[in-house]
Amino acid sequence: MRMTQFRLLVGLGNVGRAYAATRHNAGFWWADAMAARLGATFANEAKFSGDVAKAASNVRLLKPATYMNLSGRAVATLARFFDIAPEEILVAHDELDLLPGAVRLKQGGGHAGHNGLRDIQQQLGSAAFWRLRLGIGHPRDSETPQQQPADYVLKPPRAEELHAIDDTIARALEVWPLLAQGDMAQATMRLHTDPPSVKAVNNSKNNADIAEAASAAPSSKESS
Repeated sequence: MRMTQFRLLVGLGNVGRAYAATRHNAGFWWADAMAARLGATFANEAKFSGDVAKAASNVRLLKPATYMNLSGRAVATLARFFDIAPEEILVAHDELDLLPGAVRLKQGGGHAGHNGLRDIQQQLGSAAFWRLRLGIGHPRDSETPQQQPADYVLKPPRAEELHAIDDTIARALEVWPLLAQGDMAQATMRLHTDPPSVKAVNNSKNNADIAEAASAAPSSKESS
């Protein structure tokens, strides 16, 4: 089996000041942090429909300027120009199904309704690219559970959520040497070890689910 070697790092988001601070731009935040770590500077390249940076390690970073729903155009154009395989691409994106502070690494799979991932998958003709899933939380667990996910992702996170997301990005930067070496197992183990704040919330939710299930279960008298 060929060792993974990333040649293209993609952060997903929407361009423009109106979107800069919103949850949907977590991928952009990671890309900016990665560029700073690698000593690379973004510059707009119209032929690739986005901002591109090149690190000394011959790794390119991309922030598509096509808006989220058309992210695949920029990714596919750059990948084909430099002959980069889907397996050599890492895409960082916001993830509704993870709490702020949680991060997961995976290769392949579906897009789970994420329009940026959907378009990348369609444009590449493959789902084999890697994903760095940055937790932003779900509106059902927020102070406004009636809010639609499409509206929720286009709002700025609360201060404590932003702090947790920043910590997540810092953890992702720390494992970059492992990712660059192709040590996906060690990188995954470290990334998937949630901080105490996330573990506490998950434990609380699990206990609540158990209590709800117990209260809904028929008693021995009712079942006899």
